[in-house]
Amino acid sequence: MARHPCVYMMASQRNGTLYVGVTGDIATRVMLHKQGKGSAFVRKYKVHRLVWCEFHQDFGCAIEREKRLKNWHRAWKINLIEASNPDWEDIYESIQMWAPID
Repeated sequence: MARHPCVYMMASQRNGTLYVGVTGDIATRVMLHKQGKGSAFVRKYKVHRLVWCEFHQDFGCAIEREKRLKNWHRAWKINLIEASNPDWEDIYESIQMWAPID
C-alpha cells in the first residue's frame, strides 16, 4: 500500500485544543486518534476531530511543513482551518474521497 505524506490538524471542538501531526496514512492515523491510541496528548485533551489536512509529494516536505505549523501562532492555525473548513466539521469521513490515488 502506498503512503501519502500528509500534515493534519485535529481539534477538540471549534476553537478548542489543537494538535498538528504528520503521517503517511491519514485514515489509519486519525482512526487511532479517535480510539485514544494516537498520542497521549490527543487522548488527554480529547482532540478527536480532524479539521484540516494537506497532502505533500514527499515526507521531507510534509515534516518541514509540520514543524513550521507547530511554530505558528494559534490565530494563524485557526485562519488556516477556517479557510477550508469554516464550521470546523470533522472531515474524517470525507478524506477517502480526496486522498491521493496511487
